[in-house]
Amino acid sequence: MLDAHRLALLAEVAHAGSIAGAAQRLAFTPSAVSQQLAKLEREVGTPVVQRHPRGVTLTAAGQALLTHAEAIAGELRTAERTVRALRGAEPAQLTVGAFASAGTTLVPAALAEFRRDHPAVALRLLDLEPPDGYGLVSARELDLLITHRYPGVPLPEPRGLTRSLLRSERLRLILPPGHAGAGTPSLRDLSEEDWISGGPGVPNRVCLEQLADAAGVRLRVAYETRDYQVVVALVEAGLGVAFVPESVLGRVRPSRVEVCDAADARPVREIFLVHHRNPGPLVTEMVARLGR
Repeated sequence: MLDAHRLALLAEVAHAGSIAGAAQRLAFTPSAVSQQLAKLEREVGTPVVQRHPRGVTLTAAGQALLTHAEAIAGELRTAERTVRALRGAEPAQLTVGAFASAGTTLVPAALAEFRRDHPAVALRLLDLEPPDGYGLVSARELDLLITHRYPGVPLPEPRGLTRSLLRSERLRLILPPGHAGAGTPSLRDLSEEDWISGGPGVPNRVCLEQLADAAGVRLRVAYETRDYQVVVALVEAGLGVAFVPESVLGRVRPSRVEVCDAADARPVREIFLVHHRNPGPLVTEMVARLGR
């Protein structure tokens, strides 16, 4: 039978990305972590990690074990917290993970309200871009994950977690002030423009490429950034055009960009909440605040 603590350690190594990082998080020495990994590899009969100068990556066997390892780590962490709470030694805490634009739009007000009502609860916020974060929820390192899906991008398996749709929002076209295409341009009308989007494989870039394919055009991405504040600044400077989520526009002065919809593309971004099936009262309250 596989050792549960060694499987939990595998999850820690996967999340930290290195043996040294996992050792620091666990207050172990790197050699102790390496020894436990070696014992796990003997138990399964094959390597579970591949070492390289910048850290480690999981092998196919390690990846196959990771979902189970995260669940085991979560159960062990829950058991430890339960015992500490019975002894009166477990302070209340809530850890939330969110993608960048949610961190500037959805999260601040909800966290501020929660802080006012629960000053003794230790709050923590992690910056996590999709699809990251599901494993951290499984391992109980994260209580609540705010994640998204763009058109053309598949959702990860929920891994036994609860995932619910928080809201949907349109992606709007933004053009430099006074742009001749303002109104309801088609993607073909904008095919000669410089576009601003994330790099290859980033969800908003995957979405843009899918929209261009559906419209039968090729769009030139001249500036690559996944930070929507940078995207807006580049459009304001007249350097290109872009799709941005409607929530991002709440902080943009109307005179600085032209906001419109494409005639042949009306993409929608979905925002989801992910947590354990039995989330506890603090998570339940935060979910309710985010849903207002």
